[in-house]
Amino acid sequence: MKKHCVDLKKTGQFSTFFLDYLEGKESLRTFYSHLPNLESFEEAIKTKQFPASTRQTLVDVLESQYEGLPVSPAVAQQLVALRDEKTFTVTTGHQLNLFTGPLYFIYKLISTINLAKRLQERYPDFQFVPLYWMATEDHDAAEINYFKLDGQTYRWEISQKGAVGDFELDSSFQNFLKGLGFAPAVFRDAYSQSATLAEAVRKYVNEMFGAQGLVVLDANDGRLKREFVEVMAADLFTQQPFAAAQASTQALEKLGYGSQIYPRPINLFYLDKGIRERIEQDGDAYVVLNSDLRFTADGLKALLQEHPERFSPNVVLRPVYQELILPNLAYLGGPAEVVYWLQLKGIFDQFAIPFPVLLPRNFAVLLSAPMQKKIAQLELAPEQLFQKFADWKKAFIQASSSFDFSLTAAKEQVAQVFKDLGDQSTTLDAGLPKAFVAGEVRSIKILEQMGVKLRKAEERRLEVELLRAQTVFEYLSPGGSPQERVVNFMQFYLDHPALLEELMACFDPLDFRMQVLSLE
Repeated sequence: MKKHCVDLKKTGQFSTFFLDYLEGKESLRTFYSHLPNLESFEEAIKTKQFPASTRQTLVDVLESQYEGLPVSPAVAQQLVALRDEKTFTVTTGHQLNLFTGPLYFIYKLISTINLAKRLQERYPDFQFVPLYWMATEDHDAAEINYFKLDGQTYRWEISQKGAVGDFELDSSFQNFLKGLGFAPAVFRDAYSQSATLAEAVRKYVNEMFGAQGLVVLDANDGRLKREFVEVMAADLFTQQPFAAAQASTQALEKLGYGSQIYPRPINLFYLDKGIRERIEQDGDAYVVLNSDLRFTADGLKALLQEHPERFSPNVVLRPVYQELILPNLAYLGGPAEVVYWLQLKGIFDQFAIPFPVLLPRNFAVLLSAPMQKKIAQLELAPEQLFQKFADWKKAFIQASSSFDFSLTAAKEQVAQVFKDLGDQSTTLDAGLPKAFVAGEVRSIKILEQMGVKLRKAEERRLEVELLRAQTVFEYLSPGGSPQERVVNFMQFYLDHPALLEELMACFDPLDFRMQVLSLE
């Protein structure tokens, strides 16, 4: 696999907010604890104080979740290592998209695995475990019930409600699965031999990356939620997290940065079988939206103590929950994820929870052999692959033509002729210059129309090249979105079974550039 790296700024895919964070812009320094580099981990290790009791709870939960699964020697070793106070995690999180969803899910996992390896080399006195946080509590089925492959969308029509991790792989799913004969056995086995979506995702991620020591965690567990009770109580009854997040959000907005997430007075959902709905305060009572559930303050406090698993953090509190229950040093995410954490540091400070090193996952675009041929025929440089097709097309047609489609010189000549004639005409009739001005306007419009006709004629002459380029740009940005956010990895994996190993060899989690990868 050949690699060419492009500066993120040249891709046009990333916000100023994200780029300023990566560059360490001074005005943002108060919103995070560590610069995004390898050297920051020395301080992160020193400041990460993690209770032995919480560590034991984490290991107990993981061991129970892996029970009955074929555990690789690497994962078995990680579970033992996590008992040691000198062992830390580096984490990424993602939804339970069908068949891994878009490519960037795979990129997240590989970036996290490679970061753990880099840290192991740099700090050999400690151990580092890559961890995938399954977003089993999310409830937006429409975001995860499909994947896209070769321009086609494959969708499981779901009627189930509540946390997606609990979705049963019922007969409707098994019928959906039967229509996907092209899917590799790792997916067919996981989905056909699992009762729930969370179980299936754990199985195939473990099968694909277990040999690399990747540990999979489902944090929707009452034992882990009990560690989070203090924060949840503060969110419900004093709304401290909301105040802290609002202060950071407003401070960032004053600096000109837009919000990525929107804190609420209460940032918890009520969670039970078939339901995940927001909790809101209504006078002295607490209500669960879209349900008949209603609690007094005392009743809700009792429920929190007895059943902490009935409460589910939203995007504001999920990072706090993560860092509270993991001996974690770093979080790797996409550009929007990385910067929304900057709105949350105040909450971490409130509860004296160390803020992790925030790193972006790796970014890449994959080029098949036929696409590489088209790109070579068009003589496109790697940096040009991130242009919009309309912008490239305009520049290409102009560069390929002997005509100046703006007809600038002709317009100037016409303007001068009408001006001269208008000036001369004043001796005959004082009203004639206005007529010449009107004539100039009409003539310029005619020339502009002729310029359009010339451009269209040139487009017809270059039809083959333009169609080829349109195919390339649609391949790189399907529907106008980056390839990695749309296309499923099977589009490449089915023809390149060594794809995961090749990506593992290419990705450097501390190289913040776009990788253009040519498959061989």
